[in-house]
Amino acid sequence: MSVSLHHLAPDDVSLLEGMLIMFGEAFQEMDTYTGNAPSEGYLRGLLSGDAFIALAAVKKGDVVGGLAAYELKKFEQERSEIYIYDLAVSSGHRREGIATALIEKLKEKAAQRGAYTIFVQADTNAEDEPAIALYTKLGKREDILHFDIPVDCS
Repeated sequence: MSVSLHHLAPDDVSLLEGMLIMFGEAFQEMDTYTGNAPSEGYLRGLLSGDAFIALAAVKKGDVVGGLAAYELKKFEQERSEIYIYDLAVSSGHRREGIATALIEKLKEKAAQRGAYTIFVQADTNAEDEPAIALYTKLGKREDILHFDIPVDCS
């Protein structure tokens, strides 16, 4: 059975909700992705904006893969870059080319938007070795440091 790829639009909230469940299962972080799920209105607004890109891989009506990305408009030049925030494929559907197909679809969307690059982060732990192998196959590796800066909301 083939997989169909969908670039989610405002009326595709149910597919985005399916992606949240699939991400939770794939990353073993159900609480992160479903514990405080956004409202339908919030998700519809996210899908209506021009900064968020959601791609779903669907097989037999089920979301089996997904990619969530953000377009970052640059200030130093009239161009943008695309940041892949999350990319996952359900465990029973890995090694079928779904992740590669999602990235290829994102490349098409990035070109349509005039973006000059797509970038993604990967952890250096053993769990991310398949992701690192995929990204190495598709792009140029750059070793960087990443820092999380807490936001004081008090």
